[in-house]
Amino acid sequence: MKVLSDKIFAVVILAIFFPIILIVGVLIKVKLGSPIFFKQKRPGKDGKIFTIYKFRTMNNNTDKYGELLADEQRLTKFGKFLRSTSLDELPQLFNVLKGDMSFVGPRALLVEYLPLYSNRQAKRHIVKPGITGWAQVNGRNAISWEDKFELDVWYVENRTFWLDMKILWMTFIKVIRRTDVNNESHVTMYKFSGSKNHGQD
Repeated sequence: MKVLSDKIFAVVILAIFFPIILIVGVLIKVKLGSPIFFKQKRPGKDGKIFTIYKFRTMNNNTDKYGELLADEQRLTKFGKFLRSTSLDELPQLFNVLKGDMSFVGPRALLVEYLPLYSNRQAKRHIVKPGITGWAQVNGRNAISWEDKFELDVWYVENRTFWLDMKILWMTFIKVIRRTDVNNESHVTMYKFSGSKNHGQD
């Protein structure tokens, strides 16, 4: 039921937002150049790896050694706008259509985090990752990794259709208010370095 509703909803949203997707794509091409999309391998349901799509928000500026500058230096004002309005997330609708993602679920994080989760935290991969989730509407990047993972696991253990509807509504309010996008010390979220209970329940 959820798989079918996800795909129907994705088609509807894509049809509604298609002009905006085109406009954002053109603006990224003009302001940041190519590529327009950010693509990265992420773990999905049961840890299966897939390619996630987002609109690019950073430039490719490098230092004198040819290394990319820090995120803080490469994230442009236009990129910040895309993130704060969640417009950079729109390409993930194609991930939903492909069946890699759902509208609601734990966020798809980096592959390198997989061996760092505790047994309880790893339960977040029992379900498909989502464009939005319980952690996103309860702090997003403004809370710690441990709190975020606990919210993810709570969702996995308590998920219902009505909870998904509540999360979608709360997401809409968050996007309108443009809150909790950044962590206090980073432009997004500092990297996860491992759980204190790594390998334990």
